[in-house]
Amino acid sequence: MKSVFIVQHLHVLPGGEEDVKFIGAYSSAVHAREAVERLSALSGFRDHPRLIDPLVEESTDGFYIDEYTIDQDNWREGYTTV
Repeated sequence: MKSVFIVQHLHVLPGGEEDVKFIGAYSSAVHAREAVERLSALSGFRDHPRLIDPLVEESTDGFYIDEYTIDQDNWREGYTTV
């Protein structure tokens, strides 16, 4: 099974709106973490440089790395807009 590691950065604006930036797709978790290290010192990102583990932390501002299996649906349910 092959995976891709997606890096995103989330910053919650004062009004509560989420500002999400897609950083990139990487072939390994190591490459994804290296991208976070490179970008965390740059303008804007340095205000929220942490790598967030959503299973452990409640904080939302920072970098996220998610692993996805290639050629597999990751959203298997429908959705409704409220």
